[in-house]
Amino acid sequence: MKSYITIDEILNRKHFAQTDVIAGAKGLHRQLKWVHIVESVQISNLLNGHELILTTGLGFKDDPEHFVSFLRQLIERHAAGLCIEMGTHIHNIPDAVTKLADHHHFPIILFHQEVPFVEITQDVHSLIINKQYQLLSDLEKYSQQLNKMLLEIEDCQQILKFLQVYLEVQVIAVLSGNKADFFPEPKADEKEAMLLKIGNRDENNKSNIASQPVQILGETYAELLIVASCRELNEFDLLILDRTANAFAQHLLRDLYVKEKKMAEESEWLTNWLEGEYTDEVIKEQLSFIDPKLRLNGGTVCICKLSPDSGGQPPNVDSTYFKLLFRTVFEQFGFHLFTVEVRHHLIFIVGNKRNKQDWKERMDGALSRIHSGNGSERIRTSSISIGVGKFADKLGSIHLSYQTAKETLALQDSLSKEGKSYFYQDLHMYRMMSLLKKHGNLEETIQEYLAPVIEYDRKYNGDMLITLKTYLACNGSKQETSKKLFIVRQTLYHRIEKLELLLGENFMNSDRRLALEFMLMAHDFIMNTEGTIPLQHKIE
Repeated sequence: MKSYITIDEILNRKHFAQTDVIAGAKGLHRQLKWVHIVESVQISNLLNGHELILTTGLGFKDDPEHFVSFLRQLIERHAAGLCIEMGTHIHNIPDAVTKLADHHHFPIILFHQEVPFVEITQDVHSLIINKQYQLLSDLEKYSQQLNKMLLEIEDCQQILKFLQVYLEVQVIAVLSGNKADFFPEPKADEKEAMLLKIGNRDENNKSNIASQPVQILGETYAELLIVASCRELNEFDLLILDRTANAFAQHLLRDLYVKEKKMAEESEWLTNWLEGEYTDEVIKEQLSFIDPKLRLNGGTVCICKLSPDSGGQPPNVDSTYFKLLFRTVFEQFGFHLFTVEVRHHLIFIVGNKRNKQDWKERMDGALSRIHSGNGSERIRTSSISIGVGKFADKLGSIHLSYQTAKETLALQDSLSKEGKSYFYQDLHMYRMMSLLKKHGNLEETIQEYLAPVIEYDRKYNGDMLITLKTYLACNGSKQETSKKLFIVRQTLYHRIEKLELLLGENFMNSDRRLALEFMLMAHDFIMNTEGTIPLQHKIE
């Protein structure tokens, strides 16, 4: 269908019966949005593009220089064309004007007798307004057809083919992973040239290329593009593209829900996989049955804990929403997810589809995207904890990643702000402290090293512990320590002397210092876990 009005259409109207097109005939297909009557020479600031200009030439008369300047302004502002009433102020058209118009395919139409400009504007504007009403009606019909298709079709490509036939343009769908589907399918060299043109589109060629993101749960899942070869795209094209992108997103979301439900039904074999009951060969065979094209290069396990509400009741969230959100985001970072739901926990087996070397950076990017809440207030307001296990080079070793993911999740509440991480491999000292706490008396060991400093702070409301921690973190640099603590050097010297009295003059020796740093970290670990350390040892 034709969703716009062109210059050659209005040439068939009654007021244009006695006219000549003396230049720019190749531009008669230009779109027309409005009509202006103009007699001023300076007009560029009055135009928005696609206007048909009516003039008697009063502003420039038979001055070729002013006439060319006037025409250049119209071309630069993307006017649709120029209509000139001859005989009143203009008696001939300079060659420079016709050459410039022909070069830019800018139509110049001559009236050889006096014409009623007001009646022309009324006639053309009525045509435009009626066309707009028709377009709104067509847009509504198109939307209804799309909604009907959503109930009937199985393949989302039918939506894109429908768009292509309706607008008679090239349709391209760029899915996650940069895979591009074309409707209709061009030749290989044409496809490459088109993708290059789209990638390098700028102000000069964007008028015949339009794109619309396809968003699912606030995340861009794909991009839908239309490319017109012999016309400019207009507002109607963009509205049709927007409606199609929404329908495309709805169909993709429905497919994701169906896949997620199917995966939930098949959770038994996933549970056995997590428990280490399958070999690499058995797992690969099962995956090829699910998706023959799926190729995984190792993987890991990510556990997401949905915290219960303040009353201890199960979290009031749609777990399917979280599954879809994680899947949508993680796929963009090169992962394939398998999900198992156990009580308040979502367990994701994260299959790696790309290089192993940067898996951690990509997963960190995916988790950051989820926590940033792009377009989704629900993820911002939900309190969730996440633990990621160590990477398994072989799919048969996923059970080891599962065990370490559980350990990482258990440590999340004990981590200091500085030591916060989702990843097992980042929790070096915290893993050791967890073992010491489980199999030894960590509190007693902390007291052995730090009790004098802790007791001094309690008794005198001092800052010795934070001073010790900062001094060690600054590698014994007094200047840097005083800056971080916002105290003068003399005050710091006094505190260091007091620390030497409490801990001994050799507390900065390498072995002693290493033990103190570990005990300070262990102190924060215990404080985050239990909130206090009972002191049995006090300074006399």
